[in-house]
Amino acid sequence: MPLLLLDLDNTLLDRAGPFRRWGERFLDGIGAPPTDIDWLISIDADGLTDRWDLADAIRDRYELRIPSIDLVEELHDGVVAQTRLDPLTACALRIADDAGWVPVVVCNGTVRVEEAKIRQTGLDRYVADWVISEEAGVSKPNPRIFALAAQRVRMPLRGAWVVGDSPEADIGGAAAVGLPSVWLHRGRTWSDTRFAPSRSVDGLIAAVATVLGG
Repeated sequence: MPLLLLDLDNTLLDRAGPFRRWGERFLDGIGAPPTDIDWLISIDADGLTDRWDLADAIRDRYELRIPSIDLVEELHDGVVAQTRLDPLTACALRIADDAGWVPVVVCNGTVRVEEAKIRQTGLDRYVADWVISEEAGVSKPNPRIFALAAQRVRMPLRGAWVVGDSPEADIGGAAAVGLPSVWLHRGRTWSDTRFAPSRSVDGLIAAVATVLGG
């Protein structure tokens, strides 16, 4: 029963779509031009920008009097509220489980936000457990977080696969711990010369099929 170590955002759960939907509603609510969604998506940098920095940028651009902490809460809760579990992803996880694989989520982020996504979408019913960097005290690509995931479900790392969309956090992390990996390219081209994924596919369903196919 090998481990299937899975990233969360833009791997198990789409983040880009929910962020866009939240952003469009937010901009409409403050009377900003709809075209500003491109600026908002750009400055968000696919979720890599610190939430406090993003909140400050929004406040400065639109001269809002909303306290930064309230805007950070809006960013967190608004995106979570827009997040849904794709039924095909749930089906793929069930197939992996039936085939003897043990799916475990390994993600960077805060417990409050990431666990809310896992529970509110029902993803918790399809994975054995999850490890979130804030609680673990270590973030991907550090090999320790993958070791902690294995310890959480009392299984060895040997034979595990890592699946994710981040070149550095997921594929770099897999390379650091000596595990094979599947990169969800999302239309991008691999460019890192330090390491490379074992496989490259366009989505979670294809990733699970690749792992199960050996």
